[in-house]
Amino acid sequence: MKILIFIVFFLFGFQFSFSQEIENKPVDSLYKEDQFYAGLTYNFLANKPTNLGQSGFSLGFHFGFIKDMPINKNRNVAIGVGLGYSANSYNQNLQIAKNNTGSYDYTILEDKSTYSRNKFSNHFIELPIEFRWRTSNATDYEFWRIYSGFKLSYMVANNTKYVGNTESLTYKGIPEFNEFQYGVSLCAGYNTWNFYVYYALNPIFSSKAKIEGQSIDMNALKIGLMFYIL
Repeated sequence: MKILIFIVFFLFGFQFSFSQEIENKPVDSLYKEDQFYAGLTYNFLANKPTNLGQSGFSLGFHFGFIKDMPINKNRNVAIGVGLGYSANSYNQNLQIAKNNTGSYDYTILEDKSTYSRNKFSNHFIELPIEFRWRTSNATDYEFWRIYSGFKLSYMVANNTKYVGNTESLTYKGIPEFNEFQYGVSLCAGYNTWNFYVYYALNPIFSSKAKIEGQSIDMNALKIGLMFYIL
């Protein structure tokens, strides 16, 4: 939690100092906005199987660059296309363990007293595409914004960690995670503080991941804050 608070204040301070510097620059009639972004989210699991629950903090860290391309004369409506990185963790009670055949079993841990930690994490390279509306102009660096978008993500790494009373298990590169994930996003706010939500349109796991013969069709819902920098 201390790390989360530190990152929030670091980003706020960086944006404040950056805004102070750009106030002294000459007016640019071809200005662009919000080229860099960084965000913090709390990650939820939507459409969970019965008895699957979350515990603790499931956090996401997001940052990248977006090419801002205004499409009107006032330059307050734009299309944004970018490239970014996202790291996400999910603390929950779905144990993933390798069996004797080398494949993976998926089991819901119903007795919380038998383990102290259970999570999976994934890392993505992302391609965000946004339709952007804002109240900005060439001299005002504090404005309202509403950015709606679509995001395509490619998983470059994943891992799980289980710490039980009698054993500890760690696995990497589990093949049942969907390598390609995609979803819709919405960001709205004023100046530094912007509410952000992302909803994945396809499941976290492929159809090969099953609990008692049933596919695990849950998907990701991320809610948090997004910070933009010129």
